[in-house]
Amino acid sequence: MTARLGGGLIALLLLSIPLAASAGELVATREDGSEIARLPVPEGAGWCVLWNHSVAGFEVSDCYENRAGHMVLVRAHLPDFAAGLDHIPGRGRQVSDGQGGYWILDIDEPVPGDAYVLRPGRGDVDHRLRVGDTTVSLSAAAPRERVRIELRGND
Repeated sequence: MTARLGGGLIALLLLSIPLAASAGELVATREDGSEIARLPVPEGAGWCVLWNHSVAGFEVSDCYENRAGHMVLVRAHLPDFAAGLDHIPGRGRQVSDGQGGYWILDIDEPVPGDAYVLRPGRGDVDHRLRVGDTTVSLSAAAPRERVRIELRGND
């Protein structure tokens, strides 16, 4: 009886330890299914999609988090009110970044299906994924191609 209880206790303890293998992954794939990137994004961690504005040239970012296994848009940084960039009232709150641009914070918008398709721009636009210290250029890997960005593996 003691051996069973001990073995059961060890199994219970092992199940309660978060395992890296069960962490989510951000996966970017081409339309044919070939992978461009597979980056670890554990629950509670975040990543950003970055690009350079096609007219003004400055960096824009949309940042997401893995919340309970779901992709959630949490904030965006827009250095200017350039073409196509503005805050939609009722969708997060706009605050100054102190340098002439602004952050949109508290967006907290789940992404349907935990994935979306992006068509990376060419050249200077340079759409990128950034997870921690790792940056992957989607534009370099698949310019003007359909790229699916998906949060996986949170079952």
